[in-house]
Formats: sequence, structure tokens, C-alpha cells
Amino acid sequence: MDASQPMMPPRQGESGLRKAVGSVSPREGLLLGLFLALLSAMPFIVAKRPQLTDYPSHLARYHIMLDGGRDAFLARYYDFHWIFTGNLGADLLIWPLSQMFGLETAGRVLGLIIPPLTGLGIIAVEWVLRRRIGIGAMLAFIFIWSPAMGMGFYNFCLSLGLALLSFALWIKLEGNPRRWMLFIPIGLAEWLCHASGWGVLGVLAFGYEFSRRKSWRAALATWPLAFPLVPMLLSGGAKGGLAYGSKVGVFKLAIWLQAMRDQVFWLDIATLVVILLVLLAAALMRKIDGRLGWAALILLVLTFAMPRHFGGGDYADYRLIAVALMVGCMAIDWSAPRWLFWLSPVLFLVRLDITCAAWEVNSRELTQMLKALNYMPRGARVAAAVVVEARQWALNPFEHVPSYATIRRDALVNTHFAIPGVHMLQLKEGGPDFVDPSHRVVHWPKQPIKLQHFKPARQADYLWYIGLQGPTTLPPGTKVLYATRHSFLARLANPAAAR
Repeated sequence: MDASQPMMPPRQGESGLRKAVGSVSPREGLLLGLFLALLSAMPFIVAKRPQLTDYPSHLARYHIMLDGGRDAFLARYYDFHWIFTGNLGADLLIWPLSQMFGLETAGRVLGLIIPPLTGLGIIAVEWVLRRRIGIGAMLAFIFIWSPAMGMGFYNFCLSLGLALLSFALWIKLEGNPRRWMLFIPIGLAEWLCHASGWGVLGVLAFGYEFSRRKSWRAALATWPLAFPLVPMLLSGGAKGGLAYGSKVGVFKLAIWLQAMRDQVFWLDIATLVVILLVLLAAALMRKIDGRLGWAALILLVLTFAMPRHFGGGDYADYRLIAVALMVGCMAIDWSAPRWLFWLSPVLFLVRLDITCAAWEVNSRELTQMLKALNYMPRGARVAAAVVVEARQWALNPFEHVPSYATIRRDALVNTHFAIPGVHMLQLKEGGPDFVDPSHRVVHWPKQPIKLQHFKPARQADYLWYIGLQGPTTLPPGTKVLYATRHSFLARLANPAAAR
């Protein structure tokens, strides 16, 4: 070729191919990450009421807590005693939020904040480590909407978002001799929000320090985070706070299979399989960053070593599975081609869209169910019977709906978390037959639902039933006052419940 001949410009197809296989700019990745973080709040925007399993009972607890014994009915039915414990994040934040928005809106606003907070935590850690947002962070977004979020574990999910942000700050201040002064109060605040979130922060900090030092002295480097051990030791823990339960092996297998349980069985299982395969491939290709990889490995081990019940909380091991997988994805350090980077959030977006659709439908049905409260006087005593289908995969958003009777009618309901020695809320009436899970009626296919001897109904004025299938028998003299496709409210003819 003649050296004086000008170079021919690349063909348009070649230029497009080169752009597709090229790297994503830091700015481009950051903007996409911020957009996805904000987008993660969409279920709370599209639905009038949050469709989280435990949410109504937590909201009812806030209602009783904020009332402070002023209402005669609430004072008669409930006791509320503050306990200085590692599980108070949402309980403390609901005070100012309820003053600004009212209780029910405040509960929704608090939930709306949590997913983006977690997403921003993922971005912050990725950015401070690598100054870019990679494919690992895109995959980690999937775990913002974990089963823990779907069940309404506000305190834990809030603490997880804060733990990620705190960990990013831990890395940012590396080498600063005054870092300990900041992280003593951060560690205490994190524990106060939720003990498991504090534990995740400790594991993240230890894993990071271990990857740098490769010595047991990495544990000593995390000493500013250890101060919550003092109130934990002084309190002695909750009664019955440590338990593995029966058939531990079967339970551990079950929670791993349900690691991404949400709405669609095949999609949730496929998500788990895809992520495990990606993590395996990244490990074989040596694309795992040890600064996060060690923490992911420790969290993975803890999902098997941790008991189900810890410190008064349930599913202590289950909720860590999604965290371990999230941190594992964040540990992937690979500058993927542009086309693959833009493809990586698709699974998150598909899952988020399905969640939004389910929330919108269930919220409309809940609105119809709540019209039953128009037939219920203030201070009513309500026996809730909520059918839990034994073979249903999708998380049940209606399991604690009858707790709205406490929120709006100051009623006594058997759907509350009120175990003595574990929860701050206690029941004064109803006895042991009126504490969660007394309202749950486990139903197997083709079996009739019989409620003629439903124990909570013996102490109640009303029966609030929710289920896909109606009961075949009811307590004698029951009169239905209001019904929807999957629920009804009935007046009980129970002389023992007369006030």
C-alpha cells in the first residue's frame, strides 16, 4: 500500500462492533447504577398499600407504641415496654415520619426508602473499591428484593443498606488514624437498627482487612465495631432466642431452594441457578476480588452455621443467604464487554416488573378486604383465620392483614408478634390462643377447612377469614356481615366473649 494513500475510515458495522465490545465508562456505569437504585422503589409507588407479609402487624405495633396508652381500648388490650435491643431501626424512625405523614403513609415512605438505600450501598462499595460500576454490582441489585424484603423485615433490610454504606466509608477512611472515633458510634447505631446488619458490617470489615493483611490480626482491626457486645452481654439475650428447630438438614436445604422466593417458582429457582453458575465461573476465572470474596465466603458458611432463631428473631440463617449471594456478586471484578454489562440488569428488571404487577393486583384486593372494617366497631375483639396454602410458592401478602383492625379500629387481634420475653408488645387479653401464629390455618390440597372449633374464636366478637378457599364449617351461630372473593367478616355468637 502506498504510504501516502489516506487511511480508509472504519465501516459503520465495524465501529458499532468495536463500541459493543468496548468497556463501559465509569460515568455511564454510575448513572445506570443510580437509576436502578432509584427504580428499586417502584413496588411502593405503584401499589396503594405495601404488600409485605408481616407489614400490617409491624404497623399495628407502631400504632400501639405511638399511642402510649392514651386510647382506652389499646390500653385495655395491649402492653408495650421498650427494650434496648438490636432490633429497633424502624421503630425509632417511625416516630418522626408519623409526625410528618401520619402512620400508614409513614410506613409506606419508610419502605420506599429501604430498597434505594440498599442499591446506593452497593454502588458506594463498588465505587470506592474500583472507581467504576461493573457487572457484579448489576447482578447484586437482584438481591435488593430478597425474601427478607418481601416478608417485610424492615429493621433488617434497613440495617443492611446502612451496613453497605458504612462499609464503603470504612474503606474510604483506610489509613486515617481517627477512623475508630467514627466507627464506635456507627457500630452501636448499626446494632441498634438490627443485630444481623451489625454482624454483616463486621464480616465485611473483617473480610476486607483479612484480604489486605492475610493474618488473624485482621480481627483486631475491626475492634471499633465490637462495642455492641457490651449491651448484648448485659441483657443476656432474649428468652428462647437461640434455636435450630427440628430436621435442621431439611430446613437448610429448603431455605436455600427458597433463597430468591417471590412470585414465580420457575423464575426464582432459575435466578438462583444462574447466580450460582456465574459465581462459579467467576471463581474459576479468578475474577473474584478477595476484598469482598472473603466476606461472601464467611456469610455463605454462616447460612449453614447460624440457627433459625437468634436473639428473638426468626429466619436468622435464611435472611443471610441473599446477603451472601449479593456480596458474592459484588466481589466479581471483571470489565465485561459493553453489551454484556447492559444485559446484566435484565434479570433484576424482569423480577422487579413481576413484583410490581403482583403488588398492584394484591393492593386492589386488599382495598376490598379492608372495607370489612366498616362493619366493625372500635375496640372489637377479632379472631383472624388466614389460610396458608401448604404448596403455594408466592409470598402471601395477606397473612397479617387483620392487624389493620388494630390500626383503624383499636381492636384486639390474634395476628400480632407478642411472645413474652421476645417482643416489646404484649397482650393483656386473649391468652396464649391469641398470639401469632394462632391465626394461621395451614391448608393442604383437597382437604376441607373446618373452623367450628377454631380456638381464637372462643375469645372474640368477630371472625375475619382470608383464604383462597372458603371454610366448610364455622363456629355455631356465626353470621357473615361482609364478604369479598377471598375473605369475609362474621359476627360470632359467643357468650363467653361478651364484654
